[in-house]
Amino acid sequence: VSNKHMDRYLLIITHNQLCDVCFSDKDYENAIKYYSEALELNSSNAIYYSNRSLAYLRTECYGYALADATKALEIDKNYIKGYYRRATSNMALGKFKAALKDYETVVRVRPNDKDARMKYQECNKIVKQKAFERAIASDEIKKSVVDSLDIENMTIEDDYDGPKLEDGKVTLTFMKEMMDWFKDQKKLHRKCAYQILVQVKDVLSKLPSLVEITLKEAEKITICGDTHGQYYDLLNIFKLNGLPSETNPYLFNGDFVDRGSFSLEVILTLFGFKLLYPDNFHLLRGNHETDNMNQMYGFEGEVKAKYTAQMFQLFSEVFQWLPLAQCINSKVLVMHGGLFSEDGVTLEDLRKIERNRQPPDSGPMCDLLWSDPQPQNGRSVSKRGVSCQFGPDVTERFLDQNKLDYIVRSHEVKAEGYEVTHSGKCITVFSAPNYCDQMGNKGAYIHLRGSDLKPEFHQFTAVVSILYSKSLYLLGLSSCVVSPIWLW
Repeated sequence: VSNKHMDRYLLIITHNQLCDVCFSDKDYENAIKYYSEALELNSSNAIYYSNRSLAYLRTECYGYALADATKALEIDKNYIKGYYRRATSNMALGKFKAALKDYETVVRVRPNDKDARMKYQECNKIVKQKAFERAIASDEIKKSVVDSLDIENMTIEDDYDGPKLEDGKVTLTFMKEMMDWFKDQKKLHRKCAYQILVQVKDVLSKLPSLVEITLKEAEKITICGDTHGQYYDLLNIFKLNGLPSETNPYLFNGDFVDRGSFSLEVILTLFGFKLLYPDNFHLLRGNHETDNMNQMYGFEGEVKAKYTAQMFQLFSEVFQWLPLAQCINSKVLVMHGGLFSEDGVTLEDLRKIERNRQPPDSGPMCDLLWSDPQPQNGRSVSKRGVSCQFGPDVTERFLDQNKLDYIVRSHEVKAEGYEVTHSGKCITVFSAPNYCDQMGNKGAYIHLRGSDLKPEFHQFTAVVSILYSKSLYLLGLSSCVVSPIWLW
């Protein structure tokens, strides 16, 4: 073997070792980097593409994951993990029929693989459910769950000693009792949960798609990013930053549910504060406040396990009324995802969005929930397989056209809990530390003051509860909902 070929061989081996270390350290960004370098040295290796696909899945870059899995199968059509990766990617993108076809291939080749069979059965169930829903769909206006509820006549059993709404209303005392109740792993009575949901639906449905607020010079607001069912970390935010109040307003920027196992506790707490302080506690919709995501990443199953399928349907109705964006002092625009697939979108366009629906596959509503920034100018295909990625020039044009200073968005895990890009004009904030008990990231929140609107970043680390692991075992839940991304 020539020295040149030996050097190349050793370099490939080194990259493989580095990738293994990165995976063991959950450093998926560097795993992607080293697999990319390995592929530059050997572009015909299906395993490299498949493993990079897994790293993309771990970072929720589903579009890139799908492309790599497909490339692995082009190189080796018999590489069974390629079919599994492609199926997993399509599941994450809501392409269930395509996923089912690949899962069938995996199960046929590996009939004794329990994980693969579980995924196949889960996907098959979703495909049949979607077909049934289409079959019974009609042009009639869908009846709301609220119309079938008789909350007044719901009985609270004598042995229930938990928090109750006072004369049907949320109070600060109720909120404090409910948070302590949840902290002790206890379930709120279904009557109270329904009362909160019905009332918050009424409040949210009266809001515009673009909420506009004004901070006075001496006022500040706290902006939080994704919380993803991490209830103890939500409590920690309130401990560090104070409970919401008329003088301590908050804005939670979507993705309250899924992934974490305490999504119900998170969302009921947030909805409760929305009812208590409707003008000082703000909630925006994220891409996980949607039926498809809730079905795949845990919230639907959690609600059905702790309450009923009917309650999940009511949550779905409520989520559709969450506003899509918020503008502060006509200078700062906040949304969950990011900017748009086309130029020319105005704030007036956002005001006109009919949001009471599941998000479409394209257009401004989709982009507000799904898009991501990129360092290079222009736009590119989304790493997630939905919406787009937008560059600093796109941000600059949008801000100039709408007379804004900068945008704040969430939607992406950041090692420090936040990231400032596009010359300070695009800020990401993420408030779920050690996301999925695996990522090792910090959480963060932002203070904005009316005097100058200069962002002040506050970081925090994950909280570990003694009750946490025990409760997961009793509930039969993982600390982070793994389906369908985290296997193999």
